[in-house]
Amino acid sequence: MGATATLSDAGLVAEPGQETSCSVTVRNAGQVVDQFAIDVVGDASGWATAEPATINLLPGETGTVTVRFAPPRSSDVPAGTIPFGVRVFSSEDPAGSVVEEGTVELGAFTEVTAELVPGKVEAASKADFEVAVDNRGNRPVAVELSPLDPEDELDFRLERDRAELAPGTAAFIRMRTRPRKRFLRGQSVRHRFQVFVTAEGAEPLKTEGTMVQRQLLPKWLLPALAALLVLLLALVTLWFTVLRPAVKSAAREAAAEQNQQIVKAAQDAGAGADQAKKNADQAKQNSEQAMKAVGLTPPGDNPAPGAGPGATPSRAANAADGTPTDFRVAADANIDSNVNRFAEFPYTLPDPNKTLVITDLVLQNPRGDAGTLRLLRDSNGTKSVLLEVGLANFRDLDHHWLQAWRFQPGEKIVLAVSCQNPGDKGHCTPSVSFSGRVE
Repeated sequence: MGATATLSDAGLVAEPGQETSCSVTVRNAGQVVDQFAIDVVGDASGWATAEPATINLLPGETGTVTVRFAPPRSSDVPAGTIPFGVRVFSSEDPAGSVVEEGTVELGAFTEVTAELVPGKVEAASKADFEVAVDNRGNRPVAVELSPLDPEDELDFRLERDRAELAPGTAAFIRMRTRPRKRFLRGQSVRHRFQVFVTAEGAEPLKTEGTMVQRQLLPKWLLPALAALLVLLLALVTLWFTVLRPAVKSAAREAAAEQNQQIVKAAQDAGAGADQAKKNADQAKQNSEQAMKAVGLTPPGDNPAPGAGPGATPSRAANAADGTPTDFRVAADANIDSNVNRFAEFPYTLPDPNKTLVITDLVLQNPRGDAGTLRLLRDSNGTKSVLLEVGLANFRDLDHHWLQAWRFQPGEKIVLAVSCQNPGDKGHCTPSVSFSGRVE
């Protein structure tokens, strides 16, 4: 047997961002001088160290090694019981190596951040905002949102006023504001308001925003109406002074000329009709005389069969326009120093037999992440880039396509993100909201 090991404390308690330790007593159970390497295995290995990492022991000799645990204050390490093992490896007798097991009870902490995106919106009747809430703690947390207008001049409508956030995740909650009073004309009015985000075990957060209320009538409307009125007056004056007399004179001349032509045509038609009637009577007499000469009786007139009724027109049915649809794809991409490597977040249409038509989309980067965002078309594994945007170039970006994107049945939309955030900023969490229809 190569070694034996004994932990001084198999059940440790630690707080995020703080350090705790225990000792392990190692005994050389072999017959020769041996060197032992001590390390920590398991979920706690990333933030645990052994001091010293190696010891040399004579046969039967014992030594003590201190094992230190320094769990980071991060959402990557969840609160709760975390098992670990202290491995003592014998260089002379590897088969005699041992592992002593223990646990670290990691305490919980709550850290929530909130941001209103965008901070200011100018509109006449309504303004849309989005509240971005991040859970940077190491335990799940429930947050409640409550908007407040100190002047009581705005009405608010939240997409939802409560959200459950897992550690290291974010929620984006839409909010629409409407002024209670509106005006046709006048100077713009600023309405400042706050949104309070309350999480269990944390102080309430306050984020502020501004709606700049504009007049309902566009500023260009009155000058345009005045210019149009001047143009109409000029056209009316031109009509009564120049065009109308000229049109009447030309109409009288045309009517007189046409009347003469009609009279002449009527006279010519009457003369032709008389001559045609005479010719027809003469031809009839000649025909009857010829038939009588050979012993035949002239036939009588037979009524022609009536024509059948006409076909009724048919009316084509209008094709359906499709079903409107709206959906959102959010990313949570790890930091990657390779700018050519992208984390992909696909979206598949629930009905695989339908065609998806995209006419509008909104790109959102509320935290100001750095990197590159791409929208891809995935057609049976063949991917093509539809749109590429640098994350540093926008916070909120709208697109409307005159030529809509069409995704055939089976094709996917893929949101791809290459995240180049600084290490202290964390993951990239942009999102894209799509609007269109399903056919």
